[in-house]
Order: sequence, then C-alpha cells, then structure tokens
Amino acid sequence: MQSNLRNWLFPAKSAATINPEQHLLDTNRNIRELVEDPNIPASVRAELSAEFEEIESISSKLRNGEIHIAAFGRVGVGKSSLLNALLNRKAFSTSPLHGETKQESRVDWQSLQDGHVVLIDTPGIDELNGEEREQLARRVSAKADVTLMVCEGDLTDSEFQALRQLCTANRTVLLVLNKADRYTSSELDALLKRLQERCGHLLRPERVIPASADPRPETIIQLDKSGSEKVTDRPVPPDIAQLKASLWSLLEKEGQALAALNAAIFTSELDEKVATRIVAARKSVAEKIIRNYCLGKGLLVAFNPVPVTDLLAAAGTDIAMVIHLGEVYGFKLSRREATKLLFTISAQLVALMGAYWGMNLVSSAMKTVSAGLSTALTATAQGALAWYATYLTGKMAQTWFSKGKSWGNAGPQKTARAILASLDRDELLRSARADLVSRMKKKQPSS
Repeated sequence: MQSNLRNWLFPAKSAATINPEQHLLDTNRNIRELVEDPNIPASVRAELSAEFEEIESISSKLRNGEIHIAAFGRVGVGKSSLLNALLNRKAFSTSPLHGETKQESRVDWQSLQDGHVVLIDTPGIDELNGEEREQLARRVSAKADVTLMVCEGDLTDSEFQALRQLCTANRTVLLVLNKADRYTSSELDALLKRLQERCGHLLRPERVIPASADPRPETIIQLDKSGSEKVTDRPVPPDIAQLKASLWSLLEKEGQALAALNAAIFTSELDEKVATRIVAARKSVAEKIIRNYCLGKGLLVAFNPVPVTDLLAAAGTDIAMVIHLGEVYGFKLSRREATKLLFTISAQLVALMGAYWGMNLVSSAMKTVSAGLSTALTATAQGALAWYATYLTGKMAQTWFSKGKSWGNAGPQKTARAILASLDRDELLRSARADLVSRMKKKQPSS
C-alpha cells in the first residue's frame, strides 16, 4: 500500500488537475485498506490507537464532504478573532490575556454547494509551559486542508520554521498578516513585500494576505453646542474581504481535491509509522523466538551424550526455528523449503566458521569418554556452541525473511559476514553458557 500511495501522492500535478470524485474514492479505499489490514499486529494497532481513530474521523470527514480550515500561529496574533470575523459572529473565545485557546475547537462555516467548511482554532505555538498545546496545534494544522498561518508583523524565527514545515509537508497554506490596521499604508506595503520576498520559495505572492480581524476603534472628536470637545470611540468592522475572497476562490476550485489529497498525505504518514512499528514488533518477536530455540538446542545438545544424535537433533531444532520465523514475517514455509534455506545458511557458516565445527566434533567425542565434572564442563561448552550456531542461523533466516525471502544485493555470503562482524561472539558464548548452567542445575534432581 505504501508504494501505491507514494506513486499516487506525488505526481507532477496540482490539486486542481485531479479529478476530485476519483481522488475521494481512491483515498477512501486506501484508508480502509490501512484500517482493515490483517497483517498489522494487535500490539502495534494498540500503540497507534489514537492515529487509527484519527484515520476513521478523516474517512468520515471525506464521506461528509467536509473541508477543514485551521488557524495556526503564535499566542496573541488574533487567530480566534480572525475566525470569528470569517463567521461574522463570536463563536471562538477571545481574551486580552494570552493563551485563551487551550484546546482545539471547531465551528461549521456553511458554504459550498457540495459540502461545508469547518473552521478550527488552535492553541498558540509559543506559550510558556505549553508544549502539549503546541503539539496539538501542529497536529491539527497538519491534518487541515487549508492552514491559515497568522502573524502580526515580520515573521520570528519560530514562525518562519513553522511555516516552512507546513509548506514542505505538501500542505496548503495562506500567510495572513493580521492587525494590518496598525500600520500606515506605506508601512503595510513594505511589510507585505518583505513577507512575499522572504517566503517566496514557500508561497506564491498572492497567498500572503493582509487582514484586520478586530481593528482598533476609530476615535471621533465632536464639538457640542457649547464648543466643548467630545471624544468617542466608534467600532470599526473587520477587514477580511481579501482573505475571504482568496479562501472561496481556493475552495471552489480545489476544495474537495485538497481534502482528499491532505487525507492521503496523512494516511501515507501513518502508513509509514505503522510499517516502522511492524518492523520493530517483528524484530522483537523474532529475537525472542531465536533465543528460545537457542536455549532449547543448547540444552538438548548438552544433555544428550550421543554425538550423532546431537547433530540430528540440532538440525531438527533449526528447521523448526526457520519455519517459526517465517510465520512471524508472514511466510508459510514447508519443511522442504525450510530445509533448503537451512542448507544455504549452513553452507555459509561452515565456510566462515570451520573452526567451530571442528571444535564441536571434538567436544562431542569428549562427552563419550569423560566423566563427572569434566563431562559437565564439556557438555556445557558444546551446548553453548550449539546455542551460538543456532543464533547465527536464526539471524541469517530473520534477515532473509525481513527482505521478503531474499538476500538482496549482498547475497548469503556477505550477509553472513555482516552478521558475524556485528556480533560479540565471546559475550554471546558467555551469556549462553551461563544460561545453560543455570537451566541445567534446575533440571538436575536434588540429592
């Protein structure tokens, strides 16, 4: 699914050139495939429960034809006021104190013929002790179909970095210079030009838009009949005409395609996260399986006094391990296939570890002529070597399965060399021997 999404997500096309209806169908299908994928382990699904819930909400959003617009920016730049101005009513809480918005909040903005728009307010991204609010704001804006990056002057470093993150993540962003009424005409022109030049590699010039969501009252001085001056404040209506026109033009041309594209981007990001977790989960389970078979084989070899039987039992253990590892990675191998893979692995290990096999045979022979403590020591040593050989076999098989039943460009010999080079043989042997001694003591009958 991931490769399909990548090919579909990043063609050399704008949202306007995509068929919205087909785009929605494709996105919904990909979302359902991800949510219902039976290969995702339950543990991974539990760890990503919040993300899967978000995917479900995105699927519902697409079915309902919703388009989400989120206001994003620092504390105090007027995000809530800007959304209220668009709604032409006070739906979002505002306050002269910074940090009034503490949670995501959303309000419907009825509009398009084929759906409706939802306006979303987010907490400020620079509050002291507000790391969680900042993370929430970034998550919400990342899933929005259109993000209004609101500022009140030239961008600070943190604002510029946030804007760059949004734009480079294939999000649709409008940079809104709020509180434009605080500047003179010439100052405003210069500031807009500065923003357009500074952000030119991120945004087209027409996407840098001035606005006055909550203009300062206009001071009116009047003379009464006695000639005394009377000073009053007259409210000034919001000036958001340019922003509203830009939004409607964007939504009417690309709205549904933007919604589908953004949902696909989010789904692809989750798909990558799920894939990473699945790899980690399989690796963890495979490691446990390998070590369990290592211990079982080591004990079998250590307790069995007949050399030929040792070797036959060891081979059977390795075949069972290979089949078990295949199941972890989603491959069902027959005993014949597992044996063939084991022969390939063993051939490489024999070529690289001839000394081990000679040592193994000598130790095996010594078991038949030794007695007492020397027999126990020899048995433990051979068991540790068997443990180590099984570990190498398991790591080789795990690598082969993790690459889709392939050795990749390296081939089995280079793979074996790389695995051997990455392992601390002496430490593994010490660990194996200590584990075997501990288990052997538990199995011995008490006097």
